[in-house]
Amino acid sequence: MKNSVYIFGASGHAKVVVDVVSSNRTSIIALVDDNPKIELLMNIPIIKTSLFEYKSEMSFIIAIGNNGIRKKIVSHYQFKYSNAIHKMAFVSIFSKIGIGNVVMANAVINADATIGNHCIINSNSVVEHDCFLEDFVHISPAAALAGNVFVGEGAQVGIGASVKQGIKIGKWATIGAGSVIINDVPDFAVMVGNPGRLIKYNSNADETNL
Repeated sequence: MKNSVYIFGASGHAKVVVDVVSSNRTSIIALVDDNPKIELLMNIPIIKTSLFEYKSEMSFIIAIGNNGIRKKIVSHYQFKYSNAIHKMAFVSIFSKIGIGNVVMANAVINADATIGNHCIINSNSVVEHDCFLEDFVHISPAAALAGNVFVGEGAQVGIGASVKQGIKIGKWATIGAGSVIINDVPDFAVMVGNPGRLIKYNSNADETNL
């Protein structure tokens, strides 16, 4: 992580990202938000996006939980992005991590796991060996992926969900909170329950967050 960063987003999720960044004694210069409701968040100034002057040497972390919105931001703004990894997370030296990811406290990323870009590995979640996460994935708090799980772009694995080893989760799918997934999940599918069952399909990328 850079010695100083900007954070894009000023919601409740941003508070946790501020904590992740601060755990590594990295300075947060300001938060940038399209429609800020307040001037300060955790004593950090908030700048409206339309008034912000971007320079190429600036480094950003996106603090927005919605996977579809994160993708839109990356597509619209040509920022330089850093990873934010909490000092209390465990990230194997044999794992591979892209850019713009947020890894929260007590998360585990084990050997030969691959994390794409702009993913969220939330508090107390587990990404086991040989898992592969495409871009804009969110593994929610206390969710667990067993070994060799594939998670497609933009998918969300809900809080406390469990995914059996070797499972493939399709792009922009949603795994509901507490679900147990023992079979592959199609693209855009919404799965709930134990064992996980299909209840509907997301119609677009903005609907993946349960």
